[in-house]
Amino acid sequence: MDIAHNTVITLTYQVTDPDGNLVDAGEEPIIYLHGGHDDIFPRIEEELQGKQSGDTILVKLQPDEAFGEYDAELVQIESRENFPAELQVGMQFEGAPEGTAEDDYVIYRVTEIMSDKVVLDGNHPLAGMALVFTGTVSNVRAATAEEIAHGHVHGDDDIDHGHDEILH
Repeated sequence: MDIAHNTVITLTYQVTDPDGNLVDAGEEPIIYLHGGHDDIFPRIEEELQGKQSGDTILVKLQPDEAFGEYDAELVQIESRENFPAELQVGMQFEGAPEGTAEDDYVIYRVTEIMSDKVVLDGNHPLAGMALVFTGTVSNVRAATAEEIAHGHVHGDDDIDHGHDEILH
């Protein structure tokens, strides 16, 4: 079966930077609904169109085709007293960037902790990076009517089985 609109695709993959350094080993396959459902980067979806099980693709993604350009305005320094005592680098918090509506939330990662200040970064960890995506199609099947109606893949447990690390 060819990959086309409203087919469910299973991909084994890995992601590297342009120098070949591993970014994502793809330990779990990507399973997504093909055809503009925003489950995978558009350039990857374009390259997969018409492919079949067993086919391999290699897609070089510029930052604007992946996780976006790095935005220095999404880095904030906050007072340490606003955070829990057990704060650690890598923890995440939800917040609205300065100058935006309060319901316009961003996920901020703690990148540095000082005695009285905390540095938060609202950029995706891969923002600003060019990436090389290599994927092999391991399965193609027609989507169910329910999957099409919901806009995502369902499994036995009726949940979305997308892979957030590389897809969004």
